[in-house]
Amino acid sequence: MNRDELVEFQVDGTDGSAVAGLRRCRVQHRSATPMPVWDPDMPTPLDFRSQWQEIPDNAVFDNGFKIQWEQFLRHVYAGGEWSHDLLSGARGLQLAELGLQAAAEGRRLDVPELRL
Repeated sequence: MNRDELVEFQVDGTDGSAVAGLRRCRVQHRSATPMPVWDPDMPTPLDFRSQWQEIPDNAVFDNGFKIQWEQFLRHVYAGGEWSHDLLSGARGLQLAELGLQAAAEGRRLDVPELRL
């Protein structure tokens, strides 16, 4: 794909593909995906990048890290319960470690329930 953003996530489905970055999202339906034939003697006449459809923004999104810090600082100032506790952080770490293990082993892994 384009790979013109800091990070991009590509999802390939049965009806098409989507590539989402920090600022843009592009899709290509299965019916619009070309079936090129590779010919090492000839350059391809297809411009693959131009065939993806840009998805327009339907809202303005603020920086997610900034929003969460603002929420946390309001919580510290006002007191009370915080929505993300230690168990929530442990689940995030567990998921990241299992993702790395699954990628290294080339298989899916079950995510066991964590308990306090």
